[in-house]
Amino acid sequence: MSTYLEAGTRWGVWELEAALLPAGYPRLVQRAGGLAAMLPPDAPEYAAAAVARLDGLVIAGGPDVDPARYGAERDPRTGPPAPARDAWELALLDAALAAELPVLGICRGMQLLNVALGGTLVQHLSGHAEALGVFGGHPVKPVPGTRYAGIVPEEAAVPTYHHQAVDRLGEALIPSAYAADGTVEAIELPPERGWALGVQWHPEMAEDLRLMRALIASAATASGERR
Repeated sequence: MSTYLEAGTRWGVWELEAALLPAGYPRLVQRAGGLAAMLPPDAPEYAAAAVARLDGLVIAGGPDVDPARYGAERDPRTGPPAPARDAWELALLDAALAAELPVLGICRGMQLLNVALGGTLVQHLSGHAEALGVFGGHPVKPVPGTRYAGIVPEEAAVPTYHHQAVDRLGEALIPSAYAADGTVEAIELPPERGWALGVQWHPEMAEDLRLMRALIASAATASGERR
């Protein structure tokens, strides 16, 4: 799973740049029966080598994707760019999709999956974050017949914290869940294109393990086939 660099991180007597990931992400993998491997940001040319050592890939939540990545003018409400992270995670996605490695994108990770496949984003959306630094929640409804609906067939309440969303879908992606206001809350590739799913919410902040268990099961199958 992807991590990010944070300057001025302090622990003990040290204040140094650190490669970070909220603990909820690896704990979600562990609780679902997987082994979590955390990938610090690196040069994009090393992404294929990193992906070759993995059974599955999780792209975590985080800052807004640079609008230049999808050919848009920057909205004043879009956060500051993270060019190194965008480049690394897009390279990881490209390598994983080319290798048909199972992929789960979470929040920013879903948006980046859409951008990686040529899609665009809504740069500002109201009502999907409780307050600054506070997770909200709302129900999402699965689209019948999709992979997501096969994993979570019922309408379910999810923890949410985002102000951007999918606009035009990327190549071959289909919507697989919606919020009540029509916001696309999950996207996926059709089965013939591999196992790739993005969710706009934060499963690492919830107790439901079904999504991560589905990723791990697919990763185990894909790993066995490669061997």
